[in-house]
Amino acid sequence: MKVPMLDLVRQYQAIHDEIDTAIHEVLRSGRFILGSFVEEFEKRAAEYCGVEHAIGVASGTDALLLSLRALGVGLGDRVIVPSFTFFATAGVVHNVGATPVFCDIDPGTFNMDPLSLREILREDKEVESIRAIIPVHLYGQVADMQAIRAIAKEYQLAVVEDAAQAIGAVYDGEKAGAIGDTGCFSFYPTKNLGAYGDGGLVTTNDDELAERIKLLRVHGARPKYFHRLVGMNSRLDAIQAAILSVKLRYLDRWTALRAEVADKYDHLLRDVEGVVIPQREPDRSHVFHQYTVRVLNGQRDGLQQYLGENGVGSMIYYARPLHLQECFTELGYNKGDLPVSELAAEEVLSLPMCPNLKEAEIDLVSTCIGAYLQ
Repeated sequence: MKVPMLDLVRQYQAIHDEIDTAIHEVLRSGRFILGSFVEEFEKRAAEYCGVEHAIGVASGTDALLLSLRALGVGLGDRVIVPSFTFFATAGVVHNVGATPVFCDIDPGTFNMDPLSLREILREDKEVESIRAIIPVHLYGQVADMQAIRAIAKEYQLAVVEDAAQAIGAVYDGEKAGAIGDTGCFSFYPTKNLGAYGDGGLVTTNDDELAERIKLLRVHGARPKYFHRLVGMNSRLDAIQAAILSVKLRYLDRWTALRAEVADKYDHLLRDVEGVVIPQREPDRSHVFHQYTVRVLNGQRDGLQQYLGENGVGSMIYYARPLHLQECFTELGYNKGDLPVSELAAEEVLSLPMCPNLKEAEIDLVSTCIGAYLQ
């Protein structure tokens, strides 16, 4: 038996009639850029996330970048981001002309640590240049947004939620993407709600921000060829929107199945020495985009190799924190500056996770882990 990290073919086979019909409807319409299919998905996504506005864009990366642009973040500004996250979180800060300031993470949730955030703001000698915070809801669990919002309010900072991995996750009654000034989602095919190509979404309850983002995604033009802003080309394709509208109907069911898979892993791995199972906070839900464990005592890489030899997929998200990436050398960070992020990069391992993972597959993954670490 082989256990892949994720099997998208299984998912398609379960709903292929609806997917095929949706794609053919778009083809028959002849409308492939924006239009009614995108508008319908935006409406459904806004309702699902509990926000006033949802704007479809070309990718999760663009969602972050357009949010910063709409908030006026640019040259000379700085933005606080966690160091332990996907590169785009910091890359977009650089690409709007601003500078990332790296924050450490909570060792249990892997999300931005409010204590580290506050320390940065207290000690920074040029704090007035910090304009925004991008908390990341890593692996599918929302960051400590109550504390982060309180700090942001104190320092008058915008909050851009990187919810790329957390659609449907709930924090104290609010869904991811409805808590900050904007929420940013990715529909990369491997996400919990994945397109068949790239795609993204920005959510907000701010009417003015929504209008700016809608303008920015079409080169700042309204009407066509009359440009109010210098924007970019970042539109969600109609075919992807139609696919996502179908999949959105299944998302809560898939999330519940992911939780069942996670519960089974928890039960099988809880007492395995050398493994730390994911921490779930009581005031929030976890949608388990990834089921990520810590492997202690320097055994992570050996375990990953052993799993592969036994047909079990696994991934390391992420092997090097952003403050130690070569492209950010000029920012002056050194090894040891953000120790929690650095340790996480040495210990995390994501195991196979998808709604249609079979019990026998979960058993095999867990058995292999126990056999290697015993």
